[in-house]
Amino acid sequence: MNTPAKENYFFQKIVVIVGSALFIMKIVAWQLTQSVAILTDTLESISNVAAGLFSLYSLYISSKPKDRDHPYGHGKIEFISAGIEGSLITVAGILIIYKSVSDIFHVQVIRKLDYGIVLIVIAGLVNYVLGVGAVKKGKKNKSLALISGGEHLKTDTYSTIGLVIGLFVMYVFKIYWLDSIIALIFSLIIIFTGVKIIRKSLAGIMDEADEELITQLVDILNKNRNPNWIDIHNVRFIKYGSSLHLDCHLTLPWYFNLREAHKELDKLNKIIVDNFGNSFEMFVHVDDCREVISCKICKKDSCPYRKYLFDNEIKWTKENIQIDKHHKLDK
Repeated sequence: MNTPAKENYFFQKIVVIVGSALFIMKIVAWQLTQSVAILTDTLESISNVAAGLFSLYSLYISSKPKDRDHPYGHGKIEFISAGIEGSLITVAGILIIYKSVSDIFHVQVIRKLDYGIVLIVIAGLVNYVLGVGAVKKGKKNKSLALISGGEHLKTDTYSTIGLVIGLFVMYVFKIYWLDSIIALIFSLIIIFTGVKIIRKSLAGIMDEADEELITQLVDILNKNRNPNWIDIHNVRFIKYGSSLHLDCHLTLPWYFNLREAHKELDKLNKIIVDNFGNSFEMFVHVDDCREVISCKICKKDSCPYRKYLFDNEIKWTKENIQIDKHHKLDK
């Protein structure tokens, strides 16, 4: 049975093979046309192939099981891979700007543009299909490497649409100086994409809170709220490649024995696994309820030790579940 990590690795192999074939196709298109706009697309494909190889290696490393030296696994290498990919894309964009500005003053002779347009359209369609598949597989298996690579391929397709429109205008109206302007515009788009990927990889390396994950978690907890779960706070959701790690404090009735408390943790674990998959670890610190602040927010009707009447339920939000203290009513 394939694990998510192995599935990611196999899919990335496909991405690298197809990406290499598309790179060759774009080289042919550039050689046929001598268009700097098509060269823009070609240079970006170099970064696609290089980044794909880095991602393939990172997915191979991250698929290795945990060991004594890496108790949290090897998944964080995916963040490094994404950072390298973003850097390569940014550098490619800068090189294209240089080439575009130079060619504005030295207009190149464009030829066989119709052949170039056809080849670029084919490459764009294949890129989009591959990108959608990579993002879908990455979200399913919680892989930043696949998601970032897939988003880049999709963005590449969107820019290809604009590129094809520009090339078509050039072909119909013979406005060849437009070639450098098109290349300049799309080089800026490439740089923006690269910086965005770098930003996301740095966030993962620095264990920055994932707002999307936290929001999903809050929705799931509120929908499956158990009367015995009086409070949850100090939540930390960390992503290590395809693995997710949840740390939190869960407040339970003070009179629960170890067996009863463990049952509640099993319920919480099942809910998380059902929604986020098996590549998941949970470390929960159990707090005992405190009469003065807990009774007023506790909906457990059968509590034999209640000292205060239930007043109001505190709705868990992505802001308040991350605070490292027991929740209580303000009044």
